[in-house]
Amino acid sequence: MKVVRNLDLERYMGRWYEIACFPSTFQPKTGTNTRATYTLNPDGATVKVLNETWTDGRRGHIEGTAWRADPASDEAKLKVRFFVPPFLPVFPVTGDYWVLHVDADYQYALVGQPSLKYLWILCRQPQMDEAVYNELVERAREEGYDVTKLRKTAHPDPPPESEQTPRDGGLWWIKSIFGK
Repeated sequence: MKVVRNLDLERYMGRWYEIACFPSTFQPKTGTNTRATYTLNPDGATVKVLNETWTDGRRGHIEGTAWRADPASDEAKLKVRFFVPPFLPVFPVTGDYWVLHVDADYQYALVGQPSLKYLWILCRQPQMDEAVYNELVERAREEGYDVTKLRKTAHPDPPPESEQTPRDGGLWWIKSIFGK
């Protein structure tokens, strides 16, 4: 699987909106306005990850940490770790986060992992040009992904920038385990 080489981690930091993804057990099926915010930690080697989604007007979120899988490599193969459940974070869950494509301006990205079970199309804006979207879908297909599983993420209303929104207390995570 081809991944980005020489990813500029500082340019990759910031807010990314989920445009489409493969459905997974760790994301609510009815989540909207899903986004990720990446912040480089002071050590310059690890990244704070904040994933957020809204269900019925309530904010669900989980925080984690990402790092280069092989610090000596120039490949954009990262590991990400979250502690679950988010309301009582005790169990570490680590996964792969491979940047398969990012445009020259770092405005959109294709992220996956080697098992082909997970795929995300990300953009700096909540909406993406359809031609760009189709290009990323084709890239994913070329890497072996079953792109018929892609589900577009709705962004009907911009969520508040503040974390001071009604929270669901982790209920979304429990529901997602049962496929809700």
